[in-house]
Amino acid sequence: MTQERRGQGPGTPEGAGPRGCPQGWRAAAEEALYGPCGFYRRPEGPAGHFRTSVHASPLFARAVAELLCRVDAALGRPGTLDFVDMAAGRGELVTGVLDALPDEVAARVRPYAVEIAGRPADTDARVAWLGEPPEAVTGLLFANEWLDNVPVDVAEADSSGVPRYVLVGDDGTERLGEPVTGADADWLARWWPLRAEEGLRAEIGLPRDRAWAAAARRVVRGLAVAVDYAHTAGTRPPFGTLTGFRAGRETTPVPDGTCDITAHVALDACAAAGPAPARLLTQRAALHALGITGARPPLALASTDPAAYVRALASAGEAAELTAPGGLGDFGWLLRPTGIADPLGSADTPA
Repeated sequence: MTQERRGQGPGTPEGAGPRGCPQGWRAAAEEALYGPCGFYRRPEGPAGHFRTSVHASPLFARAVAELLCRVDAALGRPGTLDFVDMAAGRGELVTGVLDALPDEVAARVRPYAVEIAGRPADTDARVAWLGEPPEAVTGLLFANEWLDNVPVDVAEADSSGVPRYVLVGDDGTERLGEPVTGADADWLARWWPLRAEEGLRAEIGLPRDRAWAAAARRVVRGLAVAVDYAHTAGTRPPFGTLTGFRAGRETTPVPDGTCDITAHVALDACAAAGPAPARLLTQRAALHALGITGARPPLALASTDPAAYVRALASAGEAAELTAPGGLGDFGWLLRPTGIADPLGSADTPA
């Protein structure tokens, strides 16, 4: 993924300085994740350190393929249909979607993987591997767990209740910097106001709002979707969500390039920042609308076709994981249709 896609905006984040000096979390994470020796350039790829819905089950790619087919129908089945996989990792989702599409649709799809890391040798030859999304998209732009890795600054209330930038060294040691001002302060006041209580923290989501708005605007006709760990105004965590992942385990976030650095997304702020209309759903509601329910197969199938029953039971278990309350089912889906009706029109569970 390009640094622009990951949230690098104009200007210098508060507290930025030479590597080795304490700096704001946004600048530190930008270097640690996407710099020349950054985490997302490591050869094992993200799947070597954490598991997303894409890795949990091929049912997720099938659901995205179904969504792409619905977008295709809403567009009137154009001669060329774009599918853009943002934050593509090693191409797992785009590959799964291509495999799940009906032949008639697959023949018209123009697939793109957008990722900062180089193209894996075994990538399907049909996939264009890019550092940023195409300028104009007619089809589906799908960003699964992209926005949580757009680096953001962290604010913490000091002993007087004043929000200050949190500075961090390469070893993860933190200290407070200057007060939050300007557009960052405006964002906090609107979306994540900190009470005047020492130690309360917030992640300043403005770079994510801008990243999402820029990506969504590239869809000239079709649908843009962001799927992520999320919270909304009524559920902001009092001490933030910044954390790290390494080798499948959650760990202390240290900006040294050895671990993922992530924070949940204020998805309601992203929805308001991007082009209208937009709406939020839970993953549970979205996948149910796409036919992924987790319902067990009828017991009678066990006697008439035992092998089919076992396969259906395994599929139901995977679907249940993808839609589980308290787990992947609570992820937020942000949908922004352009020039078409919402393909998940009747799915109305809020995120």
